[in-house]
Amino acid sequence: MSDDNDTTELASQARKYWSAEGYTAGGTIREVDYASQSNGLHPSLQGIKIVDCDTHVTEAPDLFTSQAPAGLKDKMPKVRRVNGVDRWFVGDRDFGTLGGNVIRKDNNKLLGRLAFQTIDEGHAGAHDTKARLQAMDDMGVHAQICYQNSGVTQPGSLMSLGDNELAVGIIKAYNDAAAARQQESGQRLFTLGHLPIWDKNAMEAEARRCQDIGLKGFVIPDTPERMGLPSLLDDYWTPFLEMCDAEGLPLNFHLNLSVDPNSMAWKGFAFEQTLSVVATMFSICNAATLGNWIVSGRLDRHPKLKIGLIESGMGWVPFALEALEHQFDEMLASKKSIAKRRPWEYFQDHFWVTYWFEKVGPKLLLETIGVNKVLFETDFPHPTSLYPGVQEHIVDTLGGYSYDVKKRVLERNAAELYKLPF
Repeated sequence: MSDDNDTTELASQARKYWSAEGYTAGGTIREVDYASQSNGLHPSLQGIKIVDCDTHVTEAPDLFTSQAPAGLKDKMPKVRRVNGVDRWFVGDRDFGTLGGNVIRKDNNKLLGRLAFQTIDEGHAGAHDTKARLQAMDDMGVHAQICYQNSGVTQPGSLMSLGDNELAVGIIKAYNDAAAARQQESGQRLFTLGHLPIWDKNAMEAEARRCQDIGLKGFVIPDTPERMGLPSLLDDYWTPFLEMCDAEGLPLNFHLNLSVDPNSMAWKGFAFEQTLSVVATMFSICNAATLGNWIVSGRLDRHPKLKIGLIESGMGWVPFALEALEHQFDEMLASKKSIAKRRPWEYFQDHFWVTYWFEKVGPKLLLETIGVNKVLFETDFPHPTSLYPGVQEHIVDTLGGYSYDVKKRVLERNAAELYKLPF
């Protein structure tokens, strides 16, 4: 870290991971007729094991302490209630809220906010496996790919602790809990691994350990250089990327958090107005991730590398790829030796995208993008989640396709990408 300002910014990453204004009182409750929305799999989809490829598990208050070795237990993250809001702390350091959960324990949905203020108000399925499986059965989902909810595992904040043993221990505890949840769920909840990316040796060792304990892929940042780490172009990453290439373990870029859509919203907006713009922009920021990998030359060095662009939608993909095709000819003329293939070829060989709220994308662009490149998601239990009405939306968006196409998009693409046991 080059100066005190950089260190301060890194230290605050976890605390700022979710906007504090999203946890204030207010918002609007949408009443949900849960009885009509909890009938499981639609008759037209019988025989399909739907894989929901973007969901979030709230880290339970005892997750880190219950997984910690004795020497670290007292130092591990703990939950405190501050001004009525549940927050994570590592020692005296505020690591932010518990994350997004807008599904209330009575199955109604909070609009215009990021979450209820306390874990008790939200749906137990956010953190409890048994309750989560029941919610999945009700919405007709067989399995879920799960991501973090809080900012506890944010690399910048962990790096700034000044205690590498503790920082790595927090990551290991998170991954151990992910493996335990996978087993407890009967191989239905697959939480992707996090890595101590600031410590090359520890990162590579933990990646191997994650594979050994059965985790199905990794979440890494798109621009680690913003944390003072080497760019993904650097050979710092090469052994890890070679492992992912050889073992078929996908990298997953959940949004592109190096882009700050908050800066794009007009000043003077109410929180709900800003949130509408920010949520929309976040959905397409992974277009930058797609472009970075395609022009990097990395994909020719790692020809079997698999990359998921998650919680980002699908409708922008043809435009982004057409733009890259054009720029390859207009802007990359002197650097053509860097990339051996064309953008559409790189996409077909390396990338997968998800859809949830969209209708135009799955109805009109599925075959253009590729039926083998699209995954389904709900984003449960986050703001913008496809809840309620999961089955209704699937039938509407994929109803015009054959059963085989539905099974590919809803089940087989995910099962093959993440090497799921069904």
